[in-house]
Amino acid sequence: MHKLSIFIFIILLPFFAKGSSIIRCENLEYAGKKLNFFQFSDPITKKAEFVFSLDFDKNGKCETTVNNKTTIYTFCNFGVYRGMLFIESGETLELRLPPLHEKSFADQKNPYFSPVAFWFKTKNDTQINNEISDFTIKYNQLTDKFFNELYFRQSKDIYDSIVFLLDKEFGGIKSETFSFHKKMKLEMVEAEAFRKKPEQFAQVFSGIKSQFWSCPSFINFFDKTFNDQLSFEAKSVKGGKIRTAVNSGDILSLQDLVKNKYNITGEITDLVILKLLHDAFYSNDFSKSSIIKIVESKQFTKNSNKIIRETALNISAKFTHLQKGTLAPVICLKNLDGQKVCTDKDNKKFKYIIFADTEMIVCREQLKYLINIEQRFKKHLEIFIVLRKTEVAKMKGFLVENKIAGIKLIDEDHKFIDSYKVKSFPQCFLLDENHKVQFVAAKAPLDGFEKQFGTFLQNELFMRQRNQAR
Repeated sequence: MHKLSIFIFIILLPFFAKGSSIIRCENLEYAGKKLNFFQFSDPITKKAEFVFSLDFDKNGKCETTVNNKTTIYTFCNFGVYRGMLFIESGETLELRLPPLHEKSFADQKNPYFSPVAFWFKTKNDTQINNEISDFTIKYNQLTDKFFNELYFRQSKDIYDSIVFLLDKEFGGIKSETFSFHKKMKLEMVEAEAFRKKPEQFAQVFSGIKSQFWSCPSFINFFDKTFNDQLSFEAKSVKGGKIRTAVNSGDILSLQDLVKNKYNITGEITDLVILKLLHDAFYSNDFSKSSIIKIVESKQFTKNSNKIIRETALNISAKFTHLQKGTLAPVICLKNLDGQKVCTDKDNKKFKYIIFADTEMIVCREQLKYLINIEQRFKKHLEIFIVLRKTEVAKMKGFLVENKIAGIKLIDEDHKFIDSYKVKSFPQCFLLDENHKVQFVAAKAPLDGFEKQFGTFLQNELFMRQRNQAR
């Protein structure tokens, strides 16, 4: 019986292994480092979801197992890089890492810093990442070499030559993922070079399997194709019909638009509509409440396609995140004395939350002015400073020496910097006594918050007194 069990286990072992992949690498430069890999939850909001991490030991070695029944696209931001990686089910990947290059001080403080993107290569030259990396290098070389002929002279012969040369070198690769990536890249360069309108080429998206919607080549091309198209339509001669359709929640008319103008059918139709509505929300050309209702309708949130459902939910969450009247995430962090403090303890005062970096001159000057705000509004306002972790001694020295007002909290892991989606410092929020957002865009201390809050507070107190008198 024992031998039979072992025999059955050996027979079934390949089936259990299928659906997991092994990632390993070795590079002494990375000793003690940790690389976190993410994937996009949807192709529109591009919300990052954690997938796995590589933890390097003191010798620069690491290994981990990833559970993936299908090919997945992941990426990792580390140092000045964004490394991209396709993981096919059941593979063992031995990654080759670039020389470690950490961000400079200026890069760390730059809110517009853009990482250097590259494809991870492995020790197996026939692996898909190596093939895509080699293709990308050749693609960039050819489009750069013939840039003027391609984009200014719009030479069809040059475009055909580029396609021929790429097919000659990479045409023999059978991978479905590689073929799709190559097709998207060539379709996009053709559309850009010959300045085609979206309706002239958008049909290429019809029939694309949802398994490819997370591919970076698809996301990039899809985004450029439908970017702000609904707003553009609203400004056309027949724009009134589009405005009416959106503002009345007429999904059928939007489906007709996608079908008749872009010649797109199938399940990707709903993804296109969501993209159109996502961009339209920020254009101020349509009713925002109507757009939210459409996105939250059963057509999308109860869709049979999981990606459509998640996309709709992510877009809805993005639309309502930190909007006026919504509950803001409660911040619980340690103060300078190591004691845990939460921003929701006092429900009798408004809360002025400032995200700051004391290594930045502009933040230091803004924080110095807080003493004036505290003195004027102490009875009605509580000030919280959420600090990006920097050198502790210098940070404390600045705060103590300049007698900076407010409760100082240190966000060591960027948890609340990320949850509040802070892109640059300083960034400020005003919450009411119940921790709901009061101002969508609260001003910084030196940029007019004193006047902004003073005017608001005067009106608010007047209205409350009048309501109590009734």
